[in-house]
Amino acid sequence: MQCTLSARRALAAIIGLALTAPVLAGTVLERIRQSGKIVIAHRESSVPFSYVLADKKPVGYAVELCLKVGEAVRKKLELKALATEYLQVTPANRIAAIAEGKADLECGSTTNNAERRQKVAFTVPHYITGARYMVRGDSPIEDLSQFEGKKLVSTKGTTPLKAIDQANRERLLGITLLEAPDHAKAVEMVEQGAADGFAMDDVLLYGLIAGRADPTKLKVIGKFLTIEPLAIMLPKDDPEFKKIVDDEMKRLIHSREAHAIYEKWFLKPIPPQNTALNLPMNYLLKDFWKYPTDQVPY
Repeated sequence: MQCTLSARRALAAIIGLALTAPVLAGTVLERIRQSGKIVIAHRESSVPFSYVLADKKPVGYAVELCLKVGEAVRKKLELKALATEYLQVTPANRIAAIAEGKADLECGSTTNNAERRQKVAFTVPHYITGARYMVRGDSPIEDLSQFEGKKLVSTKGTTPLKAIDQANRERLLGITLLEAPDHAKAVEMVEQGAADGFAMDDVLLYGLIAGRADPTKLKVIGKFLTIEPLAIMLPKDDPEFKKIVDDEMKRLIHSREAHAIYEKWFLKPIPPQNTALNLPMNYLLKDFWKYPTDQVPY
């Protein structure tokens, strides 16, 4: 009798959880069709890819590409309208946001690599960069080896953080490696002397410097420690949704719409300071876009 009562209580608890849990459709497209919205995950300070202005509006190169993808999804589903909902994420929780279905696309500065492809999928890279170092304008440091015995910060949950940790151990540099919750905090640590440098994708470092009140107080130094193909992240094992995203990215590249969007965010003045990064498209991305694919050798 006691066993039967326990089983009934367990069954009731399971039913209760099922009734209170959110009902999600099986695929991303079904979820979007049912909700009438697409959820875009964005970053707070990944200039010029994905960042927020004073009014908290998300903007940036990757965000604009994602809006194009969202329009392609709307057309494919033959919807009269498709609302866009934004979800701010950090380097530490962005993968989980996609893997757990909290967002449909992550539009930021996320590296496509083998480890991450175990949990999520990526489309065609929208940028190819590499990790370098931000230091104060008066710093004599010129490359990684000169951080020996000093403090180097990177952002939690990023590939540059892992690369620096590995290089530090392999080369016995004795660097004190610090973790910052986001890029903005890491820049502050360098400015305030809490860290001697900030290791991150160089394009992000240039963007962060351009947004400071006095950009001359910071500079980017060193050789590339890594090669980072940055791409929009999306849920794994959903081939129908992925095909729409991949096809739209390829269309944007072949039509050169993506090139125009690139010029807007990398060569022209951008908010909030209305200063230009003046970063022409590098040869790595030019070559990759000749035959755009989601397949990357990393």
